[in-house]
Amino acid sequence: SFSFYPSIITFCIFTTGTISLWFAIIVNLSLASSSTYSSTSNSSSRIRRSGNIFSTMKCNEVPQFTALQASAAEFQSDEKLHLRNLIGDSSRCSGLAATHSTDNGARKIILDYSRQQVDGKTMELLFDLADKVDLSDKRHEMRIGSKINATEGRSVLHHSLRMPKGYDYESLNPGEGKQIMEDVHAVRDAMQIFTEKVRKGEFLGATSKPLKNYVCIGIGGSQLGPEFVAEALRADAAAAKASEGRTLRFLANVDPVDFELCTRDLDPEETLLVVISKTFTTAETMLNARTAKQWILKGLNAKGVTDDAHIASKHIIAVSTAIPKCVDFGIDPSNIFGFWSWVGGRFSVCSAVGILPLSLMYSYDVLSSFLDGAHDMDEHFFNAPLRENIPVLLGLLGVWNSTFLNYETRALLPYSQALKRLPAHIQQVDMESNGKRVAMDGSILPFSSGEINFGEPGTNGQHSFYQLMHQGRVVPADFIGFMESQAPIHLGEDTEPVSNHDELMSNFFAQPDALACGKTLTDLEQEGVSPELRPHKVFEGNRPSSSILMTKLDAFAIGQLLAIYEHRTAVQGFVWGLNSFDQWGVELGKVLAKQVRAQLSASRKGGAQVQGFNSSTSKLLEAYLAHGK
Repeated sequence: SFSFYPSIITFCIFTTGTISLWFAIIVNLSLASSSTYSSTSNSSSRIRRSGNIFSTMKCNEVPQFTALQASAAEFQSDEKLHLRNLIGDSSRCSGLAATHSTDNGARKIILDYSRQQVDGKTMELLFDLADKVDLSDKRHEMRIGSKINATEGRSVLHHSLRMPKGYDYESLNPGEGKQIMEDVHAVRDAMQIFTEKVRKGEFLGATSKPLKNYVCIGIGGSQLGPEFVAEALRADAAAAKASEGRTLRFLANVDPVDFELCTRDLDPEETLLVVISKTFTTAETMLNARTAKQWILKGLNAKGVTDDAHIASKHIIAVSTAIPKCVDFGIDPSNIFGFWSWVGGRFSVCSAVGILPLSLMYSYDVLSSFLDGAHDMDEHFFNAPLRENIPVLLGLLGVWNSTFLNYETRALLPYSQALKRLPAHIQQVDMESNGKRVAMDGSILPFSSGEINFGEPGTNGQHSFYQLMHQGRVVPADFIGFMESQAPIHLGEDTEPVSNHDELMSNFFAQPDALACGKTLTDLEQEGVSPELRPHKVFEGNRPSSSILMTKLDAFAIGQLLAIYEHRTAVQGFVWGLNSFDQWGVELGKVLAKQVRAQLSASRKGGAQVQGFNSSTSKLLEAYLAHGK
């Protein structure tokens, strides 16, 4: 079941206080009750659907797994299968590519994976493996709302957040699809109305000044996803024009320095806080929210506004499912925007978590294009045959590199400065999803799952960690480039042979070949390199990569990219047979932190001695508490 809250606007705009609050809560509970996504008539179907995820063969129990292990051994030992030889085979290379175009043909995405350590035989084995573990069925179960997040008993429906009005989801999810669409678009409509009021100056701060600064308070998926999109939109012409005179900041780290840097140049009179917490209990987020609220109140009090409740109602909004807690915090019920249990935090940027603050900054129209791009890739993922399916191909290659070739890391290398926060977001999407130790049935996985993901925009990364990629560890990589620049510059043919974008893309095209082919001792001898330097200048090559070439980077393309990597993550989890949609691994540290917090409070306030910890932690705590005494 789920709850959503924009309907409350109708009932709460006239009055504030206890009566209107409880009326709003009653309405909300009624809506939640009427919108439960597990009707009695549908329950047996749901149980049957959920059961499929346990009845599937495990990937390591099918003959294709053993065949792929043997194939991997060949690729690692047979010189004829070195990438410098493989990429000379034009027929092989032409078969290791996939293209997706929009319906009007104006945009395309080209995936070239010919520099991966695969051939046609390897790919057929990977497709056979996918068939044996029912990848297509699992993909369909996700699409129709089966509770594939079995450990939490939840559907995984972030793709429904991007479905346009009028989309026939009822035919895919009978009995629930129509209601899901109505509820998703009720929230989207409410966000559009509110953000347009703020942007037009119809919703003002407590001193009647326009709200031009937006501080987004959240952590994890509440920060990384929206921050990636915000950064990617900065140089887009339409988004840049829509954001003129506005500021969007993200406050995530509980480190007080983050708060200081986030707010030091902002005017509280013109600032709107967006607090994002599903339960309104996340420790870091709520401490930052209280800190920011105090900053707002002090700033407005200094301007002569003494009604703190009025200030809060004008300067704080929330994305949450915990209405009473939000109201207790001083937030007007009409300014609480909900989402659902089937939206995981790292997959939530297309919900109010991301769309609300991003629409305040860049306009709802721009964000609608972003959602349309994500939906375009959703349709490709759910409908395209596996052999032509970009997220599926990337996911199968990830399994091949990680499970069979035993490469433990993976780099995401966008040749676009605007995508500088994409690697950090996908790092969370992938590592929090697939960094698991057990299969869906609780049995220990007999192989390592998940990769260590990192990345940096080109060409910056070339002067950072590419040294290791070329001559140290093997790091499979995805290169992302664009045919058009967001901000084209050409100093002129008389002074520069190519434009700035062409210079960037020269590196985009060159680096995958350098990683694949390398440079041999013979090459160095022919070049006349001195004997003592030759060992230092040998590049072994045979380092795999994929190249993704897209038409241009704008809101639509950002949505496509997001969905590509969300679905790649799901594909790998489906093949490995694990749950990509829970995250129990983040819980233990939180529990232990509560114990430390209690100790710090007792020691600071009452001088209590450190106790209850191991000797190492005790010594560090004692040193920390002794500082400054």
